[in-house]
Amino acid sequence: ELMTGYTMLRNGGVGNGGQPWVLRWSSRIRLTWLSFTLFIILVFFPLIAHYYLTTLDDADDAGKRIFGPRTGNELCEVKHVQDLCRIRESVSEELLQLEAKRQELNSEIAKLNLKIEACKKSIENAKQDLLQLKNVISQTEHSYKELMAQNQPKLSLPIRLLPDKDDVTFPLPKSNRNCRLHNCFDYSRCPLTSGFPVYVYNSDDYPFGSSLDPLIKQAFEATVRTNVYVTENANIACVYIILVGEMQESVMPKPTELEQQLHSLPYWRTDGHNHLIINLSRKSETQNFIYNISTGRAMIAQSTFYDVQYRPGFDIVVSPLVHAMSEPNFLEIPPQVPVKRKYLFSFQGEKIESLRSSLQEVRSFEEEIEGNAPADYDDRIITTLKAVQDSKLDFVLVEFTCKNQPKASLPTEWALCGERDDRLELLKLSTFALIITPGDTHLVISAGCTMRLFEALEVGAIPVVLGEQVQLPYNDVIRWNEAALIIPKPRITEVHFLLRSISDNDLLAMRRQGRFLWETYFSTSDNVFSTVLAIIRTRIQIPAAPIREETAVEIPHRSGKAAGTDPNMADNGDLDLGPVETEPPYASPKYLRNFTLTAMDIYRNWNSAPGPFHLFPYTPFDPVLPSEAKFLGSGTGFRPIGGGAGGSGKEFQAALGGNVPREQFTVVMLTYEREEVLMNSLERLNGLPYLNKVVVVWNSPKLPSEDLLWPDIGVPIMVVRTEKNSLNNRFLPWDEIETEAILSIDDDAHLRHDEIMFGFRVWREARDRIVGFPGRYHAWDIPHQSWLYNSNYSCELSMVLTGAAFFHKYYAYLYSYVMPQAIRDMVDEYINCEDIAMNFLVSHLTRKPPIKVTSRWTFRCPGCPQALSHDDSHFHERHKCINFFVKVYGYMPLLYTQFRVDSVLFKTRLPHDKTKCFKFI
Repeated sequence: ELMTGYTMLRNGGVGNGGQPWVLRWSSRIRLTWLSFTLFIILVFFPLIAHYYLTTLDDADDAGKRIFGPRTGNELCEVKHVQDLCRIRESVSEELLQLEAKRQELNSEIAKLNLKIEACKKSIENAKQDLLQLKNVISQTEHSYKELMAQNQPKLSLPIRLLPDKDDVTFPLPKSNRNCRLHNCFDYSRCPLTSGFPVYVYNSDDYPFGSSLDPLIKQAFEATVRTNVYVTENANIACVYIILVGEMQESVMPKPTELEQQLHSLPYWRTDGHNHLIINLSRKSETQNFIYNISTGRAMIAQSTFYDVQYRPGFDIVVSPLVHAMSEPNFLEIPPQVPVKRKYLFSFQGEKIESLRSSLQEVRSFEEEIEGNAPADYDDRIITTLKAVQDSKLDFVLVEFTCKNQPKASLPTEWALCGERDDRLELLKLSTFALIITPGDTHLVISAGCTMRLFEALEVGAIPVVLGEQVQLPYNDVIRWNEAALIIPKPRITEVHFLLRSISDNDLLAMRRQGRFLWETYFSTSDNVFSTVLAIIRTRIQIPAAPIREETAVEIPHRSGKAAGTDPNMADNGDLDLGPVETEPPYASPKYLRNFTLTAMDIYRNWNSAPGPFHLFPYTPFDPVLPSEAKFLGSGTGFRPIGGGAGGSGKEFQAALGGNVPREQFTVVMLTYEREEVLMNSLERLNGLPYLNKVVVVWNSPKLPSEDLLWPDIGVPIMVVRTEKNSLNNRFLPWDEIETEAILSIDDDAHLRHDEIMFGFRVWREARDRIVGFPGRYHAWDIPHQSWLYNSNYSCELSMVLTGAAFFHKYYAYLYSYVMPQAIRDMVDEYINCEDIAMNFLVSHLTRKPPIKVTSRWTFRCPGCPQALSHDDSHFHERHKCINFFVKVYGYMPLLYTQFRVDSVLFKTRLPHDKTKCFKFI
């Protein structure tokens, strides 16, 4: 068809039907182009317009913006658009003004919030100040009422009056035998507040000084240099002391020469009043050369006295000075157990002269005997003891003839046999040691008898003294019946029955008391000299000098770092810790019985110590132990401090309660180059109730970092510098510790506040014991026959580690100044065992086990550096320590207990108004 049309066009459209066909084809062509044109317009024109709209608006020339938006002024050319623009500008200005006002109001609100917080703090501070004032007023009113009730206002000490240089002489008694304190002692030289000054003559300044035994002289001089009562100012002295023996027989002066030398002493003052003549004996054969010397009003202290020479309550019977320049070797002293030994009793001695022969030879002595001579029971004693030995009922050893030459002795006295070491070996095998007093009853005590007594007590043989007339050493202040048996000679036939009837418990008690007496008053020259001075001071009722405290040398440190809050301690559950302290650190009340103590309880202080460590003749510490409070509470006017507070009806959280309701404690923390651990431990003490202060014992020679910032925990932190790295520094009685209660805690110990408060409350109920958290026990190793230290979990314990424990400051004095030095040396050698040593000491003194609180068995903080206790040798050293301490004490003082103290408030949820009880389970 196309070809046909083409042909027709080429021919000019002539032909049949050509004109209509052309018209039809033309119309079709127009429609096609029209459709194509519309398509192009509808599709490409929008695309082109879009292109121009997106490209031409970016031109720099604003006039070239053909399709871009016009400015506001251009749009506002229209009237209604201008109105809208004005409205928009007005609204924008108002919004800006409102935003400025909003910001201003927010600023004022923030300032008001700060003022509100400041007001709240001021209110809280005012409340605390008000509460503090109320407490002060209440305490003042209570003190006033107490003083008014007692009618004993506190008085200041009187002014000390010094004695006149020229003493006014007063008449001598009719006989020197009648000398007593009231007629031969000048009290005006010894005021109550004088401090008991003692002047000691230098023996080298006098001729008799060259005759003194060198060992005794050297020991005496060493003791004098360290004694707290000795003064170099003779003008203010209360007592004057001169050493005259023991003398060497080869150079001993004549009695008349010695008497002249004594009377020529610069402060003798014609009659020797307030003088003490000391004649110490190191041997059993020491002679009584003072017997024929006129001593005037001077007191005499020696080991040998005749009844015509001894003035009771004035002269002093002293023990022999065996260990003149050496300390006792505790490793050589036998243990106190087993109670019964090989021999029931033993005796070795030889009697040189009988009573009758001595009376015939010593004419000067016979002239002074009044009446008939007493019967001589020695023959009956020999016969009876030999019969007991031959009966074989018990093993006994009695020898009345020495194998070697006996020691020299006084007439009618039983001389010692053999050497000292041989005698001690026999006594170590003897349960009892017989001491037969001289047949001459006028010889009230001899050096030989005191030597036998000394050796028996030293090795734990219970002395059996035959002869009730004897005056044992320090007999006016020591109850000898608690450590020895004193039996009249006529009862010699009943001695065997009596010794067999004594129970094992009584035997051990007497042996322990004897060990106490030996170590406290006999063992060293210091003990002998201090005991002599203490007897005189007690007789004239002058209070003892307070025992020294360790001066704390503070290390300067910066504080001010805000202490953080440990969530473990902030969460105390339902347990109320008690009333929040709002008053400043409060020291424990001072001990006010110094003056009445000398007039009361003399025997109790000298004799009732439960073990061989006792601070008398020094005043040990200010506070009163519970045992003293219990004793004094009957008929002596003792009133507990703050009595009346607390008691029935007081809620647990409303008051601390007890007989001392106002009390705080001191934390003592030992540390060594662990600053970060220490800072964390100090921060955990922030907000702890009843905390007085924290004493940080810096045990390292390297001082803390200068840039170290110490936390501010609301109480003083005292950093104390030590002389050397020693674990014994933990228990030094620092003068900065002003409270009775001490919480000894390691620098890595992690205890919650409620646990500490609970331990404090428990300690207040048992102030004489160690109260703490980690318990340990000792065990007997049967295969090796030795003691072991055990830290396994157990229902039974015998020790509480002092890394987290409360104890009384009293024990810090005992540990540092009274406990044998050998124990502290052991602690320094191993750098270990100080906690075991403290447990030994307290259990030995109180005969009570420690108290464990809560179920805590460990107390180390998680993530802290490794401590010494993780060393492999730690437990081996502690085994050795326990066995060594047992040798020093002579027995195992630790006691087992299954008693543990928990609070029901730890586990039982009680309503707030029901927590009125404090129970032990």
